[in-house]
Amino acid sequence: MGENKVSEDTVDKKRKEGVGEFVKQTRAELDKTTFPSRDEVQKTTIIVVVSVLFFAVYLFLIDHMWVYLLEGLNWLVGKVVGI
Repeated sequence: MGENKVSEDTVDKKRKEGVGEFVKQTRAELDKTTFPSRDEVQKTTIIVVVSVLFFAVYLFLIDHMWVYLLEGLNWLVGKVVGI
């Protein structure tokens, strides 16, 4: 019964050391990280905004082209069938 108590204390101590070690390692890794400069963030933001606008306009035009073609096809089928 005494051995069981010692092993529980050892497990608790290791668990606490594990958390402390984890925090130390996390801080060490955060110290190694580098963040982009303000200029880099501005440039990549501009690239993203321009790309989104380009694809929005592209998809808008493609969508309207398909609508125009399908309405024309619908009109043509209506004239042929006589509906």
